[in-house]
Amino acid sequence: MDTKHYMEQLGQQARKASRAMARANSAQRNRALSLIADAIERDADALRAANKLDMDAAAANGLEPAMLDRLALSDKAIATMVEGLRQIVALPDPIGEISGLKFRPTGIQVGQMRVPLGVIGIIYESRPNVTVDAAGLCIKSGNATILRGGSEAIHCNRALAKLVKEGLEGAGLPADGVQVVETTDRAAVGALITMPQYVDVIVPRGGKGLIARLMEEATVPMIKHLDGICHVYIDSKADMKKALDIAFNAKCHRYGTCNTMETLLVARSIAPAVLPELAKLYATKQVELRADAEAKAILAGYPHLVDATEEDWSTEYLAAILAVKIVADMDEAMDHINTYSSKHTESIVTEDHSAAMRFLREVDSASVMVNASTRFADGFEYGLGAEIGISNDKLHARGPVGLEGLTSLKYIVLGHGEVRC
Repeated sequence: MDTKHYMEQLGQQARKASRAMARANSAQRNRALSLIADAIERDADALRAANKLDMDAAAANGLEPAMLDRLALSDKAIATMVEGLRQIVALPDPIGEISGLKFRPTGIQVGQMRVPLGVIGIIYESRPNVTVDAAGLCIKSGNATILRGGSEAIHCNRALAKLVKEGLEGAGLPADGVQVVETTDRAAVGALITMPQYVDVIVPRGGKGLIARLMEEATVPMIKHLDGICHVYIDSKADMKKALDIAFNAKCHRYGTCNTMETLLVARSIAPAVLPELAKLYATKQVELRADAEAKAILAGYPHLVDATEEDWSTEYLAAILAVKIVADMDEAMDHINTYSSKHTESIVTEDHSAAMRFLREVDSASVMVNASTRFADGFEYGLGAEIGISNDKLHARGPVGLEGLTSLKYIVLGHGEVRC
Protein backbone atom coordinates (compact mmCIF):
# COMPACT_ATOMS: atom_id res chain seq x y z
CA MET A 1 0.00 0.00 0.00
CA ASP A 2 1.46 3.39 -0.92
CA THR A 3 1.61 6.19 1.65
CA LYS A 4 -1.14 8.30 0.12
CA HIS A 5 -3.57 5.37 0.08
CA TYR A 6 -2.57 4.43 3.63
CA MET A 7 -3.22 7.96 4.89
CA GLU A 8 -6.58 8.13 3.14
CA GLN A 9 -7.53 4.89 4.86
CA LEU A 10 -6.59 6.40 8.24
CA GLY A 11 -8.65 9.47 7.37
CA GLN A 12 -11.71 7.43 6.46
CA GLN A 13 -11.43 5.42 9.68
CA ALA A 14 -11.00 8.57 11.74
CA ARG A 15 -14.02 10.25 10.16
CA LYS A 16 -16.16 7.21 10.92
CA ALA A 17 -14.82 6.98 14.47
CA SER A 18 -15.40 10.70 15.07
CA ARG A 19 -19.16 10.20 15.02
CA ALA A 20 -18.95 7.53 17.73
CA MET A 21 -16.52 9.66 19.78
CA ALA A 22 -18.86 12.66 19.60
CA ARG A 23 -21.93 10.74 20.76
CA ALA A 24 -20.12 8.88 23.58
CA ASN A 25 -21.16 9.95 27.04
CA SER A 26 -18.85 11.52 29.57
CA ALA A 27 -18.58 8.34 31.64
CA GLN A 28 -17.32 6.37 28.63
CA ARG A 29 -14.69 8.95 27.75
CA ASN A 30 -13.51 9.23 31.34
CA ARG A 31 -13.39 5.45 31.62
CA ALA A 32 -11.12 5.27 28.57
CA LEU A 33 -8.77 7.87 30.05
CA SER A 34 -8.58 6.05 33.38
CA LEU A 35 -7.85 2.75 31.66
CA ILE A 36 -5.06 4.35 29.62
CA ALA A 37 -3.53 5.86 32.77
CA ASP A 38 -3.64 2.46 34.50
CA ALA A 39 -2.04 0.77 31.49
CA ILE A 40 0.81 3.29 31.36
CA GLU A 41 1.58 2.68 35.04
CA ARG A 42 1.39 -1.07 34.50
CA ASP A 43 3.67 -1.06 31.44
CA ALA A 44 6.14 1.64 32.56
CA ASP A 45 9.10 -0.75 32.19
CA ALA A 46 8.11 -1.64 28.63
CA LEU A 47 7.74 2.07 27.77
CA ARG A 48 11.20 2.82 29.15
CA ALA A 49 12.63 -0.04 27.08
CA ALA A 50 10.97 1.27 23.92
CA ASN A 51 12.22 4.77 24.69
CA LYS A 52 15.76 3.45 25.11
CA LEU A 53 15.63 2.01 21.59
CA ASP A 54 14.64 5.45 20.32
CA MET A 55 17.25 7.27 22.42
CA ASP A 56 20.07 4.96 21.32
CA ALA A 57 19.15 5.34 17.66
CA ALA A 58 18.79 9.11 17.99
CA ALA A 59 22.18 9.48 19.68
CA ALA A 60 23.81 7.32 16.98
CA ASN A 61 22.22 9.55 14.33
CA GLY A 62 23.61 12.70 15.96
CA LEU A 63 20.33 14.22 17.14
CA GLU A 64 21.04 17.57 18.79
CA PRO A 65 20.93 17.81 22.62
CA ALA A 66 17.70 19.84 22.74
CA MET A 67 15.90 17.17 20.72
CA LEU A 68 17.38 14.36 22.80
CA ASP A 69 16.06 16.11 25.89
CA ARG A 70 12.58 16.21 24.37
CA LEU A 71 12.80 12.56 23.33
CA ALA A 72 13.74 11.20 26.76
CA LEU A 73 10.93 9.49 28.69
CA SER A 74 12.01 9.71 32.32
CA ASP A 75 10.21 8.26 35.34
CA LYS A 76 8.98 11.78 36.04
CA ALA A 77 7.67 12.13 32.48
CA ILE A 78 5.76 8.85 32.77
CA ALA A 79 4.27 9.94 36.11
CA THR A 80 3.34 13.30 34.58
CA MET A 81 1.54 11.59 31.69
CA VAL A 82 -0.49 9.52 34.14
CA GLU A 83 -1.27 12.53 36.32
CA GLY A 84 -2.23 14.54 33.25
CA LEU A 85 -4.74 11.93 32.16
CA ARG A 86 -6.29 11.79 35.62
CA GLN A 87 -6.51 15.57 35.73
CA ILE A 88 -8.34 15.50 32.40
CA VAL A 89 -10.80 12.97 33.86
CA ALA A 90 -11.51 15.40 36.70
CA LEU A 91 -12.17 18.33 34.35
CA PRO A 92 -15.77 19.25 33.48
CA ASP A 93 -16.99 17.73 30.23
CA PRO A 94 -17.37 20.60 27.76
CA ILE A 95 -19.38 18.67 25.17
CA GLY A 96 -23.07 19.53 25.02
CA GLU A 97 -22.70 22.53 27.32
CA ILE A 98 -25.31 25.18 26.44
CA SER A 99 -24.54 28.84 27.05
CA GLY A 100 -26.17 32.21 26.43
CA LEU A 101 -29.69 30.84 26.12
CA LYS A 102 -32.15 33.71 25.91
CA PHE A 103 -35.68 34.41 24.68
CA ARG A 104 -36.20 36.53 21.57
CA PRO A 105 -39.33 38.71 21.08
CA THR A 106 -40.68 36.05 18.69
CA GLY A 107 -40.79 33.48 21.51
CA ILE A 108 -37.86 31.34 20.34
CA GLN A 109 -34.87 30.70 22.58
CA VAL A 110 -31.41 31.11 21.06
CA GLY A 111 -28.16 29.85 22.57
CA GLN A 112 -24.93 28.07 21.76
CA MET A 113 -23.83 24.47 22.31
CA ARG A 114 -20.22 23.32 22.59
CA VAL A 115 -19.39 20.49 20.17
CA PRO A 116 -16.26 18.58 19.07
CA LEU A 117 -14.23 19.80 16.11
CA GLY A 118 -14.35 16.30 14.55
CA VAL A 119 -11.02 14.85 13.37
CA ILE A 120 -7.79 16.43 14.57
CA GLY A 121 -4.45 15.67 12.95
CA ILE A 122 -1.44 16.20 15.21
CA ILE A 123 2.11 16.32 13.87
CA TYR A 124 4.98 16.44 16.34
CA GLU A 125 8.69 15.75 16.75
CA SER A 126 10.29 13.83 19.63
CA ARG A 127 8.34 14.18 22.91
CA PRO A 128 6.53 10.84 23.18
CA ASN A 129 4.44 12.33 26.01
CA VAL A 130 2.60 14.31 23.31
CA THR A 131 1.08 11.04 22.12
CA VAL A 132 -0.69 10.61 25.45
CA ASP A 133 -1.46 14.30 26.09
CA ALA A 134 -3.00 14.69 22.63
CA ALA A 135 -4.92 11.43 22.80
CA GLY A 136 -6.28 12.30 26.24
CA LEU A 137 -7.51 15.74 25.30
CA CYS A 138 -9.05 14.54 22.04
CA ILE A 139 -10.86 11.69 23.78
CA LYS A 140 -12.23 13.96 26.51
CA SER A 141 -13.38 16.54 23.96
CA GLY A 142 -15.15 13.94 21.81
CA ASN A 143 -12.79 14.14 18.87
CA ALA A 144 -11.07 11.48 16.81
CA THR A 145 -7.39 12.06 16.13
CA ILE A 146 -4.58 10.97 13.83
CA LEU A 147 -1.15 11.26 15.48
CA ARG A 148 1.97 11.55 13.38
CA GLY A 149 5.00 11.53 15.68
CA GLY A 150 8.60 11.93 14.61
CA SER A 151 10.50 8.93 13.28
CA GLU A 152 12.96 9.32 16.17
CA ALA A 153 10.21 8.30 18.65
CA ILE A 154 8.60 5.54 16.62
CA HIS A 155 9.17 2.67 19.10
CA CYS A 156 7.81 4.58 22.07
CA ASN A 157 4.87 6.00 20.13
CA ARG A 158 3.87 2.54 18.94
CA ALA A 159 4.00 1.23 22.49
CA LEU A 160 1.88 4.12 23.75
CA ALA A 161 -0.60 3.74 20.87
CA LYS A 162 -1.18 0.14 21.88
CA LEU A 163 -2.10 1.24 25.41
CA VAL A 164 -4.39 3.99 24.14
CA LYS A 165 -6.28 1.54 21.92
CA GLU A 166 -6.59 -0.84 24.86
CA GLY A 167 -8.20 1.92 26.92
CA LEU A 168 -10.59 2.94 24.15
CA GLU A 169 -11.79 -0.61 23.53
CA GLY A 170 -12.12 -1.25 27.26
CA ALA A 171 -14.51 1.70 27.49
CA GLY A 172 -16.57 0.60 24.49
CA LEU A 173 -15.17 3.28 22.18
CA PRO A 174 -13.79 2.69 18.67
CA ALA A 175 -10.09 1.78 18.56
CA ASP A 176 -9.79 4.07 15.52
CA GLY A 177 -10.72 7.04 17.72
CA VAL A 178 -6.96 7.50 18.16
CA GLN A 179 -4.66 6.34 15.37
CA VAL A 180 -0.87 6.60 15.28
CA VAL A 181 0.69 6.81 11.82
CA GLU A 182 2.87 3.70 11.53
CA THR A 183 5.02 4.82 8.62
CA THR A 184 8.01 7.15 8.99
CA ASP A 185 7.70 8.24 5.35
CA ARG A 186 7.70 12.05 5.22
CA ALA A 187 5.02 11.86 2.54
CA ALA A 188 2.57 10.94 5.31
CA VAL A 189 2.75 14.52 6.59
CA GLY A 190 2.03 15.92 3.15
CA ALA A 191 -1.00 13.67 2.84
CA LEU A 192 -2.36 14.41 6.32
CA ILE A 193 -2.30 18.18 5.86
CA THR A 194 -4.10 18.03 2.53
CA MET A 195 -7.11 15.86 3.43
CA PRO A 196 -9.81 18.39 4.39
CA GLN A 197 -12.45 15.80 3.52
CA TYR A 198 -11.28 13.72 6.48
CA VAL A 199 -9.36 16.09 8.80
CA ASP A 200 -10.92 19.22 10.33
CA VAL A 201 -7.85 20.83 11.91
CA ILE A 202 -4.09 20.24 12.10
CA VAL A 203 -2.04 20.91 15.24
CA PRO A 204 1.71 20.95 14.51
CA ARG A 205 4.14 20.62 17.42
CA GLY A 206 7.71 20.77 16.24
CA GLY A 207 10.58 22.84 15.00
CA LYS A 208 10.45 25.95 12.90
CA GLY A 209 11.20 24.03 9.71
CA LEU A 210 8.25 21.69 10.18
CA ILE A 211 5.76 24.43 10.93
CA ALA A 212 7.04 26.66 8.11
CA ARG A 213 6.52 23.75 5.71
CA LEU A 214 3.00 23.16 6.95
CA MET A 215 2.12 26.85 6.66
CA GLU A 216 3.23 26.65 3.02
CA GLU A 217 1.52 23.39 2.05
CA ALA A 218 -1.49 22.73 4.29
CA THR A 219 -5.03 22.94 2.99
CA VAL A 220 -6.45 21.98 6.39
CA PRO A 221 -6.78 24.80 8.98
CA MET A 222 -4.09 24.83 11.67
CA ILE A 223 -3.72 25.71 15.35
CA LYS A 224 -0.03 26.59 15.69
CA HIS A 225 2.86 28.74 16.78
CA LEU A 226 6.09 29.18 14.84
CA ASP A 227 8.61 30.48 17.40
CA GLY A 228 8.92 30.88 21.15
CA ILE A 229 10.81 34.15 21.48
CA CYS A 230 9.83 34.90 25.07
CA HIS A 231 10.86 37.91 27.17
CA VAL A 232 11.26 38.78 30.83
CA TYR A 233 11.32 42.49 31.67
CA ILE A 234 12.79 43.48 35.05
CA ASP A 235 11.16 46.77 35.95
CA SER A 236 12.75 49.58 37.97
CA LYS A 237 10.42 48.68 40.85
CA ALA A 238 11.15 44.95 40.83
CA ASP A 239 11.82 42.97 43.98
CA MET A 240 15.45 41.82 43.67
CA LYS A 241 14.91 38.25 44.89
CA LYS A 242 11.92 37.73 42.61
CA ALA A 243 13.89 39.14 39.69
CA LEU A 244 16.82 36.78 40.25
CA ASP A 245 14.65 33.71 40.77
CA ILE A 246 12.39 34.39 37.79
CA ALA A 247 15.08 35.41 35.28
CA PHE A 248 17.23 32.40 36.20
CA ASN A 249 14.36 29.89 36.09
CA ALA A 250 12.87 31.27 32.87
CA LYS A 251 16.20 30.67 31.08
CA CYS A 252 17.80 27.72 32.83
CA HIS A 253 14.95 25.43 33.92
CA ARG A 254 14.99 23.87 30.44
CA TYR A 255 16.61 25.23 27.31
CA GLY A 256 14.76 23.30 24.60
CA THR A 257 11.18 24.46 25.21
CA CYS A 258 9.10 27.11 23.50
CA ASN A 259 8.33 28.91 26.80
CA THR A 260 11.99 29.44 27.73
CA MET A 261 13.09 33.08 27.99
CA GLU A 262 15.29 34.08 25.05
CA THR A 263 15.63 37.84 25.72
CA LEU A 264 16.07 39.60 29.07
CA LEU A 265 15.12 43.27 29.25
CA VAL A 266 16.26 45.29 32.27
CA ALA A 267 15.29 48.81 33.31
CA ARG A 268 18.31 51.12 33.29
CA SER A 269 17.92 52.25 36.90
CA ILE A 270 18.03 48.70 38.32
CA ALA A 271 20.49 47.14 35.85
CA PRO A 272 23.72 47.87 37.82
CA ALA A 273 22.27 46.06 40.84
CA VAL A 274 20.55 43.10 39.22
CA LEU A 275 22.72 42.15 36.22
CA PRO A 276 25.94 41.28 38.14
CA GLU A 277 23.93 39.06 40.49
CA LEU A 278 22.20 37.35 37.58
CA ALA A 279 25.55 36.88 35.86
CA LYS A 280 26.78 34.87 38.86
CA LEU A 281 23.77 32.56 38.52
CA TYR A 282 24.09 32.21 34.75
CA ALA A 283 27.81 31.45 35.10
CA THR A 284 26.93 28.28 37.05
CA LYS A 285 25.17 27.04 33.90
CA GLN A 286 27.72 28.53 31.45
CA VAL A 287 25.03 30.60 29.76
CA GLU A 288 26.36 32.77 26.94
CA LEU A 289 25.09 36.34 27.27
CA ARG A 290 24.66 38.32 24.06
CA ALA A 291 24.46 41.83 25.43
CA ASP A 292 23.93 45.30 24.01
CA ALA A 293 26.70 47.85 24.65
CA GLU A 294 25.19 49.18 27.87
CA ALA A 295 24.59 45.74 29.36
CA LYS A 296 28.04 44.59 28.24
CA ALA A 297 29.67 47.41 30.19
CA ILE A 298 27.88 46.32 33.37
CA LEU A 299 28.74 42.66 32.73
CA ALA A 300 32.45 43.27 32.06
CA GLY A 301 34.43 40.28 33.28
CA TYR A 302 31.65 37.74 32.71
CA PRO A 303 33.36 34.75 31.04
CA HIS A 304 30.73 34.05 28.36
CA LEU A 305 29.98 37.53 27.02
CA VAL A 306 29.29 38.35 23.37
CA ASP A 307 28.14 41.49 21.54
CA ALA A 308 24.47 41.29 20.62
CA THR A 309 23.51 41.74 17.00
CA GLU A 310 20.19 42.80 15.52
CA GLU A 311 19.52 39.14 14.70
CA ASP A 312 19.74 38.15 18.37
CA TRP A 313 16.56 40.04 19.26
CA SER A 314 14.52 37.79 16.95
CA THR A 315 16.25 34.45 17.59
CA GLU A 316 14.87 31.43 19.43
CA TYR A 317 18.07 29.81 20.71
CA LEU A 318 16.72 26.71 22.48
CA ALA A 319 20.18 26.61 24.07
CA ALA A 320 22.27 28.13 26.88
CA ILE A 321 22.29 31.51 25.16
CA LEU A 322 20.46 34.64 26.30
CA ALA A 323 20.09 38.06 24.68
CA VAL A 324 20.30 40.94 27.18
CA LYS A 325 19.22 44.54 26.61
CA ILE A 326 19.00 47.63 28.82
CA VAL A 327 15.86 49.72 28.30
CA ALA A 328 14.95 53.12 29.68
CA ASP A 329 11.58 52.09 31.08
CA MET A 330 8.53 49.89 30.58
CA ASP A 331 7.42 51.76 27.47
CA GLU A 332 10.69 50.95 25.72
CA ALA A 333 10.45 47.36 26.96
CA MET A 334 6.94 46.95 25.55
CA ASP A 335 8.00 48.54 22.26
CA HIS A 336 10.84 46.03 22.01
CA ILE A 337 8.58 43.08 22.89
CA ASN A 338 5.85 44.03 20.45
CA THR A 339 8.51 44.46 17.72
CA TYR A 340 10.55 41.27 18.21
CA SER A 341 8.36 38.85 20.15
CA SER A 342 6.79 35.80 18.53
CA LYS A 343 3.73 36.61 20.66
CA HIS A 344 4.11 33.49 22.76
CA THR A 345 4.83 34.48 26.40
CA GLU A 346 6.18 37.57 28.18
CA SER A 347 6.64 38.39 31.86
CA ILE A 348 7.22 41.55 33.90
CA VAL A 349 8.87 41.58 37.32
CA THR A 350 7.58 44.56 39.28
CA GLU A 351 5.99 45.64 42.55
CA ASP A 352 4.17 48.51 40.80
CA HIS A 353 0.54 47.40 40.38
CA SER A 354 -0.26 50.08 37.79
CA ALA A 355 2.75 49.09 35.68
CA ALA A 356 1.80 45.43 35.94
CA MET A 357 -1.75 46.13 34.74
CA ARG A 358 -0.47 48.20 31.82
CA PHE A 359 1.88 45.40 30.83
CA LEU A 360 -0.97 42.88 30.90
CA ARG A 361 -3.17 45.10 28.74
CA GLU A 362 -0.64 46.39 26.22
CA VAL A 363 1.67 43.45 25.50
CA ASP A 364 0.18 41.57 22.55
CA SER A 365 1.12 37.95 23.32
CA ALA A 366 -0.81 34.76 23.98
CA SER A 367 0.35 34.59 27.62
CA VAL A 368 1.36 37.66 29.62
CA MET A 369 2.58 37.28 33.19
CA VAL A 370 3.38 39.32 36.29
CA ASN A 371 6.09 38.13 38.70
CA ALA A 372 6.22 34.60 37.29
CA SER A 373 8.55 32.57 35.11
CA THR A 374 7.64 32.15 31.44
CA ARG A 375 8.10 28.41 32.00
CA PHE A 376 4.58 28.36 33.46
CA ALA A 377 3.10 28.86 29.96
CA ASP A 378 1.99 25.26 29.73
CA GLY A 379 -1.37 23.53 29.70
CA PHE A 380 -0.49 21.28 32.63
CA GLU A 381 0.63 24.26 34.73
CA TYR A 382 -2.48 26.23 33.73
CA GLY A 383 -4.71 23.48 35.09
CA LEU A 384 -5.85 22.28 31.67
CA GLY A 385 -4.77 18.73 32.52
CA ALA A 386 -2.49 18.79 29.49
CA GLU A 387 -2.20 20.76 26.29
CA ILE A 388 -2.38 19.79 22.67
CA GLY A 389 -0.12 22.68 21.71
CA ILE A 390 0.44 26.41 22.01
CA SER A 391 -1.21 28.89 19.67
CA ASN A 392 -0.06 32.44 19.09
CA ASP A 393 -2.79 32.96 16.50
CA LYS A 394 -5.64 35.27 17.44
CA LEU A 395 -8.50 33.25 15.97
CA HIS A 396 -10.22 30.29 17.61
CA ALA A 397 -7.58 29.33 20.22
CA ARG A 398 -4.74 31.31 21.81
CA GLY A 399 -2.08 30.23 24.31
CA PRO A 400 -2.03 26.65 25.65
CA VAL A 401 -4.76 24.73 23.83
CA GLY A 402 -6.79 22.51 26.15
CA LEU A 403 -10.28 21.10 25.98
CA GLU A 404 -12.12 24.26 24.93
CA GLY A 405 -9.62 24.85 22.13
CA LEU A 406 -10.59 21.47 20.69
CA THR A 407 -14.26 22.34 20.52
CA SER A 408 -16.45 24.72 18.60
CA LEU A 409 -19.79 26.39 19.19
CA LYS A 410 -22.94 25.98 17.17
CA TYR A 411 -26.14 27.95 17.54
CA ILE A 412 -29.19 26.14 18.82
CA VAL A 413 -32.79 27.35 18.68
CA LEU A 414 -35.60 26.10 20.93
CA GLY A 415 -39.06 26.84 19.67
CA HIS A 416 -42.67 26.19 20.59
CA GLY A 417 -44.16 26.08 17.09
CA GLU A 418 -43.15 29.68 16.17
CA VAL A 419 -43.03 30.68 12.50
CA ARG A 420 -41.45 33.80 11.05
CA CYS A 421 -43.86 36.49 9.90
